[in-house]
Amino acid sequence: MSISEVMSESFVIPLEDNLYLRGEVHAPKERTKKPVIIICHGFKGYKDWNFFPHLADELARKDFYAIRFNFSCNGVSSDDFDELDKFAINTYSREQADLSVLLDYMTEKKLPFSEQFDMDRIGIIGHSRGGANSIIFASEHPEIKAVVTWNGVSEVDFWGEDIKEEIRKNGVGYIINQRTGLKMPLKANVFEDIEKNKERFNILSKLKSLKAPVHIIQGDADSEGLVNGAYKMEETAEQHSLKIIPGGDHTFNAAHPLGEPTEQLQQAIEATVTFLKKSLT
Repeated sequence: MSISEVMSESFVIPLEDNLYLRGEVHAPKERTKKPVIIICHGFKGYKDWNFFPHLADELARKDFYAIRFNFSCNGVSSDDFDELDKFAINTYSREQADLSVLLDYMTEKKLPFSEQFDMDRIGIIGHSRGGANSIIFASEHPEIKAVVTWNGVSEVDFWGEDIKEEIRKNGVGYIINQRTGLKMPLKANVFEDIEKNKERFNILSKLKSLKAPVHIIQGDADSEGLVNGAYKMEETAEQHSLKIIPGGDHTFNAAHPLGEPTEQLQQAIEATVTFLKKSLT
């Protein structure tokens, strides 16, 4: 691929206990020093799911380096949820540790194109649960200068009591992946991690003290809890802003695999790029 084209290169970061961070770096056509954006998938998401490759390409076309990656315990190695044993024990603490490793590799210039990353201009985008992870990480890492949440959760514990009771009785509970019908396991450590880190994972509290601006992009056809949570997040501090996408559901009306990008998805991308251009320049 010629240097005039947007391109991507993959990477694998080995961790402990047979865990890995697998990702792709998307680069703009002019491979000079430019801002870099980390993209965090959500619960039951992964780097190749739905709109993530398209989002990364669009960011690269707008002169950002974009990193999409799989959290190490998201349940996906190469195929669609082929590591459910890891999915079952995934926690916010694990995902925060993953992000720290990724930032270290960026700083140490160990990723594709990282010689050209402008490490003074780092942004982070998170969808759904990834939005919570983005806010938590930015609150603990001043290197992050801008945050965007796409239909992000305002409370880290978004599971119902039914699955918690199932776990208490059986040691494991199951949720259904509506897209595939797959029964996906969860174990008690997921909720124990939240209980032990109530203050660290308090999204609204983190937003109040977070210096980096957060742009909350929310579809108004998403769940009532997420829509109400978006308004609560916006109200925490004056540097944070809210963009409502009319008719947008939890995936901005896009399905996996992504075909033609929807109007709502394109609106979300345009709002994201506008905010990042303003915040990182």
